Amino acid sequence: MLTVLGLALFLSLTLMISAVGYWMYARPSRFQKRLGTLEEAAAVTLGSSGAPDRAWIVRVVETIGEKVPLSPLEASVVRRTMLAAGFRSDRAVTIYYGVKVVSALVFVVFAGFVWSWLSNPMLRLMVWPALAAAGFYLPNLGLDMLVSRRQERIRFALPDALDLMVVCMEAGLGLDQAISSVSKELLLTHKDLSEELGLVTLEMRAGKRRMEALKNLGERTGEPELRKLVATMVQADRFGTSVAESLRTHSEFMRVKRRQAAEERAAKVGVKLTFPIFFFIMPAMMLVAAGPGVLQLIRGMSRLMKVGTY
Repeated sequence: MLTVLGLALFLSLTLMISAVGYWMYARPSRFQKRLGTLEEAAAVTLGSSGAPDRAWIVRVVETIGEKVPLSPLEASVVRRTMLAAGFRSDRAVTIYYGVKVVSALVFVVFAGFVWSWLSNPMLRLMVWPALAAAGFYLPNLGLDMLVSRRQERIRFALPDALDLMVVCMEAGLGLDQAISSVSKELLLTHKDLSEELGLVTLEMRAGKRRMEALKNLGERTGEPELRKLVATMVQADRFGTSVAESLRTHSEFMRVKRRQAAEERAAKVGVKLTFPIFFFIMPAMMLVAAGPGVLQLIRGMSRLMKVGTY
């Protein structure tokens, strides 16, 4: 009897402690984790990191970039390119030009080492401006690469987003609500497209017309397929046709186009492999196949030449 009472008391205390621990620690931590996830998603959508303190090297680069004289036209072009690459911070342009200046200085230091190795006076004279210009324009190549990669990710994510948008609209949602739902659902799988659609939702909530927000989406990313999608949505909404059917047709068209592009790349593989085969694989095969015979022939000929000399 005492054993049963002791076991019951132990179980009741265990349940009480577990309940108190859940309500005081586990549940608030889950709520805080969920709240932190929402804050991170909002920060990603708005393009802010949320960290008040930046690294000292970023501050130094930004300070250097602020000293670079820029015209308004050039600054707007760079701003548009930075937006296409996914950099929405107000300091993106100054940091970018600071990186360009720092890269040029690094290449100038490298030019000093190259100058000590050169003996030609003309090359010594040209190495400084050439490497400085190369260092200044090298970040342009990196930025163009980032833009092209981001556009490719957005282009590959469009069919999935269109299918999900069609499902949302056929379930009874409007176009604005469908865009908002798709931006939330694609946050983990297709982050870039989710950010762009989230910006469209924020612009419409701020008071912009839907057509203007969609046009800003196409201009902001610079992706031709997304611009075609925006034109399709604008025309379907303007002429009163079914937006869901237009999106479904556009999604099928994009998948067919992607499959045709893959088939085209696969057909070019044979032609592209000609040069590696000719310059790398064929010499090795000839060496393996004809090498022993050539060695035997050289050995036999050397013996014949020795006999002939005697």
